[in-house]
Amino acid sequence: MEKKTVAEAIQYHEEHFTKRVLFQKGDSLVFVLNFMPGQQLPVHKHPGAEVYLLALKGKGSIQVNEVDYAFVEGDILHIAGDESFAYTNTSDQPASLHVVLSKTPAPMYAKEI
Repeated sequence: MEKKTVAEAIQYHEEHFTKRVLFQKGDSLVFVLNFMPGQQLPVHKHPGAEVYLLALKGKGSIQVNEVDYAFVEGDILHIAGDESFAYTNTSDQPASLHVVLSKTPAPMYAKEI
């Protein structure tokens, strides 16, 4: 068993969003993405993986296959690996997303930024 707190992964940076890895086990990855107001995660895919996002804090907009949806604290979403998606913190407060990436397609996806 390994226990961590989500709070340790909530770290914001004025220049760019941050990614803090909590667990990397086998082909699964758990991390937190942190966004200051206006920061965004660019459109991308995770081929061969399943993505689960939980809005931990704040609110923003998530784009899935070129359609925008509100994504607010407490919302949870599943995105298949072949679907394109992006996120933007559209509020005036910091926002954080808890992400579970199962069947991690390549080591580069586990890199902290």
